[in-house]
Amino acid sequence: LSRFRCQRLDLSGNTRNCFLTGNPGSYRNFISKGLRCLWNAPNTEVYRNAHHSLGRFCFQSSQLLGDNIISLQISSVGQLPRHFSPWDVQIVKCFHTSPSFQAAPVPLFWIIVKPAQKLFAIILGRSIRKWWKALPPNKRELFKESARKNKWKILLGASSLGVVFVVFYFTHLEETPITGRARLLVFGKEHFRELSQMEYEMWMEEYKGQMLPERDPRYQVVERVVGHLAESNKDIPEVSALQWVIHVVDEPGVNAFVLPNGQVFVFTGLLDAVSDIHQLSFILGHEIAHAVLEHAAEKASLVHLLDFLSLIFLTMIWAVCPRDSLAVVGQWIQSKLQEFVFDRPYSRTLEAEADKVGLQFAAKACVDVRASSVFWQQMELAETIQGQPRIPEWLSTHPSHENRAEHLDRLIPQALKIRESCNCPSLSGPDPRLVFRLNMQHLLESSKDQEPPNSTKQDLSKPKLDFAHT
Repeated sequence: LSRFRCQRLDLSGNTRNCFLTGNPGSYRNFISKGLRCLWNAPNTEVYRNAHHSLGRFCFQSSQLLGDNIISLQISSVGQLPRHFSPWDVQIVKCFHTSPSFQAAPVPLFWIIVKPAQKLFAIILGRSIRKWWKALPPNKRELFKESARKNKWKILLGASSLGVVFVVFYFTHLEETPITGRARLLVFGKEHFRELSQMEYEMWMEEYKGQMLPERDPRYQVVERVVGHLAESNKDIPEVSALQWVIHVVDEPGVNAFVLPNGQVFVFTGLLDAVSDIHQLSFILGHEIAHAVLEHAAEKASLVHLLDFLSLIFLTMIWAVCPRDSLAVVGQWIQSKLQEFVFDRPYSRTLEAEADKVGLQFAAKACVDVRASSVFWQQMELAETIQGQPRIPEWLSTHPSHENRAEHLDRLIPQALKIRESCNCPSLSGPDPRLVFRLNMQHLLESSKDQEPPNSTKQDLSKPKLDFAHT
């Protein structure tokens, strides 16, 4: 979600390598950073986690914003909206320490006991296999005969467990804020708030020497964008209930995420990667949507439920397989099936939902929502220019850049209606999507005659932003 030391222990208890290089011990980062490796991340597994953190941007950038940049220059998309004015955003940069004897949050408890659960399932299955092999042939036949005679009792017991599971599932369904989608929530919101505070303290400790001061123009831009998004969407209880606190980290890697407790972290590399204030507003709206929709708790709940069910299959695998080597292979296949059939598709669903809600947040803030799909087209272009291999979408935790842009294009008409209903100023200038397509067409035509200069490639892959004080 290397230079960020991104091997993290996620809320399901699994370690994930989510960025380029680096392999440090990371027990202290038990919540996955949820980084989205969009760029320069070959042969890596894009994050699989429970934190919406489920929606963080982390592609490589070699440029840094200079401290002397003072003006916003946008030629194709438009100027900073006229209504953007300074907002007073309360900045709280403090550390919270839990009482010494306070019980650990429930999600953290399950993270700790999960390895023990798997070990117990393996030992139990292996013991059953050894016990069966040690039985004399006559006792095996007696056992089989007894099982045949009591098959209805066995079936009734299994059905009872199934009914308990179904009842548990439907009694823990809740409605997702804003979208109204039914989702499973096993862990309470207060538990994840505690985890968020703990993760916040670890992030602050890790980047305590790299936090930009409030007087920095880049900090002020992020502060104004987040403040404007929050103010424009204060009619939503989940938005107004959180205190949005800004932290801008001086790091070249492109990264942005919002913790469930409202702590907003933006890396300066992201400010160098977006083309204009509208794209930045959409990205931060997407990250805020993850926190508002409580995707962290939702993903952790699903992973916890699937892991509990997988313990049954894990026990059966180690009991049925004749050798330990075959059981290890069977366990690996079972884990991959769970990952590709449930975990990754579910993560893509949450990402698409955050895109939809984040676009609505941006529309109510009078942002040019048409720039949202252009951002993902730029990401697609950057990968093509750099020759990055395209990973099939079904292998990723995120929709492909192309599908993401198409999905946003389908949502933009509705977002424009929302923008109009909020009495926003009319959009002036050409559609940035049209401008991008024309630029790409011109680039392709020029490439037929001569190789584009390296500077052109650099500008297309990492457009430069100059931020204004006004």
